[in-house]
Amino acid sequence: MKSDNRILVGKIVAPQGIRGEVRVQTFTEKPSDFQSLAVFGDKIPAGTLHFVRIVPNTNVVIARVDGVGDRNMAETLRGTELYVNRDDLPAPRDGEYYQADLIGMTVVRSSKELGRVACFQNFGAGDIMELENGEMVSFAGASVDFEKKIITVK
Repeated sequence: MKSDNRILVGKIVAPQGIRGEVRVQTFTEKPSDFQSLAVFGDKIPAGTLHFVRIVPNTNVVIARVDGVGDRNMAETLRGTELYVNRDDLPAPRDGEYYQADLIGMTVVRSSKELGRVACFQNFGAGDIMELENGEMVSFAGASVDFEKKIITVK
């Protein structure tokens, strides 16, 4: 599979307990979305990661990985990025976007070009676009023109 067809949906951040389960920080809209995704990673083949439960009031889920039976094995997965195949995702509803589809677009404010989107960050107060020049710009209230590949911010 081409790497440009992958969308980052989470990251294994720690082992959970002694039976090999892992804590996964999710980047999906809702952590519960994780249970229906065909997730894979560099160390995890597709179909081998299984949703167990959501950690209340967080974006963390507990999962198990086929073949991982103890905490030591789970520890070796720490930091593993988890992806889905872009083609497996549903089409976004009107006014919604997959962040991966916005990467590389030009950001404009008051007809002035600010830069191109390199990635997104979210520190708890909403999505922030990190531009290739290092500048950070809030995505709140932005409008997206897919034809022109421009994101206009206030």
